[in-house]
Amino acid sequence: MPIARLDHTAVYASDRHLSAEFLAAILGLRVGAPFGPFLPVDLGNGVTLDYYEKRDEPIQSQHYAFLVAEEEFDGMIERLKAVGVTYYADPAHTEPGRVNGLFGGRGAYFADPDGHNMEIMTRPYVRP
Repeated sequence: MPIARLDHTAVYASDRHLSAEFLAAILGLRVGAPFGPFLPVDLGNGVTLDYYEKRDEPIQSQHYAFLVAEEEFDGMIERLKAVGVTYYADPAHTEPGRVNGLFGGRGAYFADPDGHNMEIMTRPYVRP
């Protein structure tokens, strides 16, 4: 086992149910049972995103990238279209309705209900 492995991370949301259900629907996952103040989305690899509601403070946008199976990618794009969410080929959201071809795969970016910059990609980034 590696020395460290991400187990979970908190995702701040103005409405934890809305945000968790949104991401789960796009990725084809399910929202788990509440755990204290958290509402988990199990990513299926031993990692959960634990949605935590913050209503009294502005939500600072974060970036979350998901490595997805090539055969699942088109379905995710279709689900984004079905709910009227624009996807982009780039993280700055300047290329609407397009996907990228980075590292021999496909990828797209989209905003969740609180403005977090979500990314789906079919190939991991190549690092030096």
